[in-house]
Amino acid sequence: MMDAKKMLRAFYDRLFEFFGPQKWWPARSRFEIILGAILTQNTSWKNVEKAIKNLRSAGVLDYRGLKELSQRRLASLIKPAGYYNIKAERLKNFINFLSLEYQGNLTKMLKEKTLVLRQSLLKVKGIGKETADSIILYAAGKPVMVIDAYTKRIFSRHRLISPDSSYDHVQELFMDNLPKSPIFYNEFHALIVRLGKEYCVKKPRCDACPIAALKY
Repeated sequence: MMDAKKMLRAFYDRLFEFFGPQKWWPARSRFEIILGAILTQNTSWKNVEKAIKNLRSAGVLDYRGLKELSQRRLASLIKPAGYYNIKAERLKNFINFLSLEYQGNLTKMLKEKTLVLRQSLLKVKGIGKETADSIILYAAGKPVMVIDAYTKRIFSRHRLISPDSSYDHVQELFMDNLPKSPIFYNEFHALIVRLGKEYCVKKPRCDACPIAALKY
């Protein structure tokens, strides 16, 4: 059997060959990436896009716009993303954090050292490890591997991890065996999401899966 380093690299190479570059995260700004990372919790990206479009149309897709917007109005604008009252509160929590800790200066926040930024984000109510790491990787461009449900599903089915492996355990597995590169982590995570959405679904399409034939 391949060791973890060779296996993960083989997965990446095959997925990149099959799907090509994913150009993820789809957003016009780093601030929009952060909003998307919070809004995408428990919903599809298509719904997030609708919510973001509403915010853009209302002219509030920036720090000042969201700071001045009432939470009730914010909830109505992001309704397509689901759980809109909860997510409006989470967005407001982030805006308050950005205001209090960085005086609304997003660039200053994203220049923080990785560990410091991660610890700070995890203190914001409603931001968990996956969301924090998405912000750090995609908005700040720092080398942190994002672990999501697709990652656990795919790699537990390939017996590299157990289904009940912790977030930290799976993240360590990837980061200990792959290049410490935000570009690499970005692409690999995006490819994993693509595979999880199209092939490694709840009833997997193993016969057509691009990594089914890999020998390890």
